[in-house]
Amino acid sequence: MPSNITMPQLSDTMTEGTVVKWHKREGDPVAPADELADVETDKATMPMEAFDAGTLAYIAAAEGRKVNVGGLLGVIALPGEDAQQVKRDAQSNPPPAAPAPVPTITPQIEPTVPTPAAPPDSSPRLRVSPLARRVAADQGVDLAHVQGTGPAGRIVQRDVLARLDQGAPTSASPPPAPSPHAPILLTGQKKTIPLTKMRSAIAAALLRSKQTIPHYYEAIDIDMEAVAALRQRLNQRLEKDNIRLSLADFILKAVAACLVQYPALNARFNPETSEITQFGDVNLGLAVAIPDGLIVPVLRGVNQMSLRDIRIRSADLIDRARLQRLRREELSDATFTVTNLGTHGIRQFAAIINPPQVAILAVGAAQQRPAVINNQIVPRTLLTATLSADHRVVDGALAAEFLTTLKATLQEPGMMLI
Repeated sequence: MPSNITMPQLSDTMTEGTVVKWHKREGDPVAPADELADVETDKATMPMEAFDAGTLAYIAAAEGRKVNVGGLLGVIALPGEDAQQVKRDAQSNPPPAAPAPVPTITPQIEPTVPTPAAPPDSSPRLRVSPLARRVAADQGVDLAHVQGTGPAGRIVQRDVLARLDQGAPTSASPPPAPSPHAPILLTGQKKTIPLTKMRSAIAAALLRSKQTIPHYYEAIDIDMEAVAALRQRLNQRLEKDNIRLSLADFILKAVAACLVQYPALNARFNPETSEITQFGDVNLGLAVAIPDGLIVPVLRGVNQMSLRDIRIRSADLIDRARLQRLRREELSDATFTVTNLGTHGIRQFAAIINPPQVAILAVGAAQQRPAVINNQIVPRTLLTATLSADHRVVDGALAAEFLTTLKATLQEPGMMLI
């Protein structure tokens, strides 16, 4: 019996999706885990994978078409079935249109914009994974200069990223588009810009969070000198593996360690049932800026990771977030969020909580500032971290204890390695 391809519900608030790009054509063979198409939701553009092997017999939804969740996108003819007959049957007996589901309101701030699919690799001799091909196209990397380390020499994503780190020769590519945040100079004119679906999702989620959650904020200054010294020593050891730790890696590890000690902050709150759910493992949401807003991929089980694992996995997650190549499970189930504007030179800021989480940590830049050490004013590398917490769930004293423990952990970072 043929296998129907239906529009999946890729987020809690999704009622319909748009087919951005088909990666298979009618008549193409299909294997489990093959990427069939890119689907745009209200939060992200995600790849849709096949679950069955066979032949893509019929495409019911053309590129650019909106389809309700559960609606028919295409049909796969299973092995032994006549693909042409399957197509004729599907065309003559289309299933009834799927009703639009009622969304579950979960204001997760994870908007995105569609990313054009990369053109097929021009060299038939190269074995390249679909994701690696897209990353190479987006970054302008010439695949002819990339050494594959996958099965049978196949080029995979890590090979392209490694080549980028080495200063990859690039193919001809257009100059980067100007940032949408750059100032627009208008003389005697005005410009009206309608909200995109993603920007509308941001607006609704932020408004709902600020209106319904009693935010309060606590900030603390942390001396990062010890972390900087340890980072330098560890990077010398890791140089042979082409791994370079960042200050952010230490912060993520310290946050995860402290959340294990303070599970009241590693929690979710359901106001409808008046229930608080605390978690043993830490799934950190990492706020990542993209041209049209913000996306929050989730690094799962950070409390069980080494610094090395955090660097490798977070870098991969952030890269794919910016390329809009995240899977559904990588955009859900965060138990706490960290947002970092330190690379922009921002000293301190306060973030808006991402419900149903109960807190979020805003990290500023590690900067040289005057500090009093042994009754003397000396320059020290200081960082300001600001916790936004939900006062319905987290008391101020508990938030202060968490921040104090975080400070002690980062100022004695060797304790994280035990």
